Amino acid sequence: MVVPGMRIDAHDVSQTGPDVAHQTESHAWDAGLVPPGPGRTARPETGCPVEIALAAVAGRWTTLVLRELMHSPHSFGTLRERLPEISPKVLTDRLHALRERGLLTQERLPGFPVRTRYTLTPAGRALRPLLVELHRTGERLSYLSGT
Repeated sequence: MVVPGMRIDAHDVSQTGPDVAHQTESHAWDAGLVPPGPGRTARPETGCPVEIALAAVAGRWTTLVLRELMHSPHSFGTLRERLPEISPKVLTDRLHALRERGLLTQERLPGFPVRTRYTLTPAGRALRPLLVELHRTGERLSYLSGT
């Protein structure tokens, strides 16, 4: 079917119908998903902004630790109270990884016994919109899949 003003290429009429794909067909990139520059990759690369964001929140319990630190700094003991199911080893590992990623700082407080306070850096606080959207998306997916 020809629509007035529609451009027809020789390639278009060589197909048997509009639903038939061809290997040389070009596809349009979603500019929001595939921006110019370092985000335009054909495979996962460490410099890809999406991979950087995913690595920041990677690991079981990481999102929950970040959630607890979003509102205020906490000590190790307070984090254990707020997340009673996490083992001390896993919490230590997550805090270490978040510190290594530059997402939180660790401060030793004076006094005895020694206490430690963990505070999100500006980079760590910048993850808030990502965590909120991950939660919203998870709710939508759960609703749509009926789980």
